[in-house]
Order: sequence, then structure tokens, then C-alpha cells
Amino acid sequence: MKTKEWPLCSLDELGTVGRGKSRHRPRNDPSLYGGPYPFIQTAEVTAADPYINNYSKTYSETGLAQSKIWEPGVLCIVNAGENTAENAILNIRACFPDSIIAFEADPEKSNVTYIKYYLDLIKADIRKVTKGTTQDNLSVQKLLKFKIPTPSIAQQNEIARVLTGYDNLIENNNRRIAILEDMAQSLYREWFVKFRFPAFEGSKFKESSLGRIPKDWSVKRLDDFVVLQRGFDLPKRKRNEDGGVPIYAASGITGYHDETKTKAPGLVTGRSGTLGVVKIVLEDFWPLNTSLWVKEFKNCTAYYAFYLLSGLELARFNSGASVPTLNRNDVHGHQVVAPPASLISEFEFIAKDFFQQVEVLTKKNRVLSEQRDLLLPKLISGRLRIKGDVNG
Repeated sequence: MKTKEWPLCSLDELGTVGRGKSRHRPRNDPSLYGGPYPFIQTAEVTAADPYINNYSKTYSETGLAQSKIWEPGVLCIVNAGENTAENAILNIRACFPDSIIAFEADPEKSNVTYIKYYLDLIKADIRKVTKGTTQDNLSVQKLLKFKIPTPSIAQQNEIARVLTGYDNLIENNNRRIAILEDMAQSLYREWFVKFRFPAFEGSKFKESSLGRIPKDWSVKRLDDFVVLQRGFDLPKRKRNEDGGVPIYAASGITGYHDETKTKAPGLVTGRSGTLGVVKIVLEDFWPLNTSLWVKEFKNCTAYYAFYLLSGLELARFNSGASVPTLNRNDVHGHQVVAPPASLISEFEFIAKDFFQQVEVLTKKNRVLSEQRDLLLPKLISGRLRIKGDVNG
């Protein structure tokens, strides 16, 4: 992407470029982990939009000694694997490995948010130069070959301000979604795990194969509630990415199509590769063959079944030698606590309202994302100028 007015600069002309550090081998040495220092991984960069706030691992003092702490404001760019070129801005002090390239903006020359948005625009071009014999790899040298249209810092700030406005609205909605989901999960735990359901005071308990449960509850098989089914094949060459139907693989959404295979609300989880994460889908979707989806709900709906399945820790049912694999038949016979149907219905009535609010907020975010993505190339190419831009 070029403009007649703006000079083209490489990243090292706009700031400092380096790589994360993780020198110790093996990288999974337990002594490296469990301390107070956040350790960011490539999956967390990919999941962030646009700021990295979350992490699943921490380094110990030993881990920190063979790594490096990076300050907030650093742009993290994935340089290996299928998520090469994904990027996000670090919002906390954290370590990360050498599978992440770091860009620290010179405040007199560049706005890190502007740079982030430009790299988003050219992800496909970056990935074209990373193809190797074994796996995608983005070296610092390859990244520096890409030239970035560089308006004045004042113009960069204005472009970043407009685009960040959309992301801030999206992030606010995401926080509201997280609160609603936490409320529903907390309610489920209170009623069906801690047995503090409405009018529980004075309830009598009995012993069962799963421990003490309320006297009028029972123990059933999982397939008395849900029937899991393998997803459907859909090669990339047959997909219509312009369609609005999400395609769910083992790890989540992997693309879009113009045809649905199952109605919402539905449940999907990993069958091959990534196991253990259960997702509730609030729109019609296509479950891919690397996933399992709930073909039939019995004595409940997706709202109760979502927490029931999530509580099983499905990854422990792994039956694969080299590739983690979940066999639905291994799961169907698992014993679960079965509350009275009336209590399940009462829970679902409340949870449905929570998830309907989540659906509304999710749709708002989709519209905001589409609006932002339409503006992005126009602003960064200079084809659209912001009213009041100090440099015209």
C-alpha cells in the first residue's frame, strides 16, 4: 500500500525491533514457572484485540533470569506457526519467548497503535514471505523489508484515536459479556455444584456413586442429557468466506461459510488436536470435522448443558497417542449428577436471559468491527482524511 504524500519507512526507522527471550531448554522445565512474572505466549497475542491483558502462565525468578521483562506499549508480533503476523499491544509488564518479535515505538516518529493497524492490513503479504520447508517463520530481517506509509506523528495519533475509539467500544462490550457469563456460571455453581439452590435450607442428602447429593436428585449418564456428534468435512476450497456462518474447528472459529449445519443455540468442543474447551454458539453454525457438537439435547437445553459439559474437563478423556483425540463414546457413558427437571428449567430461564444479552452485545461488536475494518484501509492509505487533521 503506497501513498504519494507519505514517506515509506521500515520498522527499525520508527522505533526499536527485537525478539523475546526464552533461552532455557527444555522450555517446559517446571522450575521456570509459577512465580509473579506474567509470561505471554503466541496464543495470547492472537486472542488479544488490540491489547494483551491476559496470560495463562507466569515465570519464576529462574524463568525471569533467562528471559526479559518488557514494558507496556510494546507491539508483540507472532513470528512462527499458523498465527504468524498476528499482533497485539502489550498492556502489562511481561515476558515472552523468541517466537514473538517486539516493536517499541519512538514517540517522536511513530504511534504504536497506528503501526499495529497497518500491520493488520498487510498480514496476508507478510505471510507470503514466511513460507518455509517446515513451518512458517518470520525473521526480523523479513519483517524489516516491509515499508510503512508514515504520515506525521500528529496524523498518526489522529488515525489511531479514531480506530481506537471502535476498539474501546468493543472492549467495553467484551467486559459486559464477561460479567454476564460470570453471573451465569456462578449461578450454576451455586445451584448444581455447591447445592445452594432455591429453598435448599433443610434439604436432606444421600450417598451416591458421585458422593453426597440432595435426596431427590439422582445419577445418570451424560447421554441422558446430550448426544455428541462428529463435525462435518468442509475443505477450504469449498468455503465461501463472504458468508456469515461461522465454521467451528477444535480451537474455535476457523473461517466462515454461506451454509449452516446446525441451529443456535448450540455447543461445540474439540474432537482432534485441541481438547477440553466447550463453546456455546449463539448463532447458526458449521461444526468442522475436528470438533464434536451436540446433536441432541435431552431433558435440558444448551444453557444447562454448556456448564455440565464444561465441568467434565473433557481433555482427560484423551484417547490419542500422538494427536489428542476425544472419542464421544468414551464421554457418553460418564456419570453425572442429575437435578430435578424443574430446577434445570428454572436455571435455564435465568441463563437464557443472560445469553440473549450476550448475543446482542456480540452482534454490536461485529458491526463495530466491520465499520472499523472499512475505515482502516482508507485512513491508513490517506484516501480518507480526518476532519480537523492538523496537516490537512
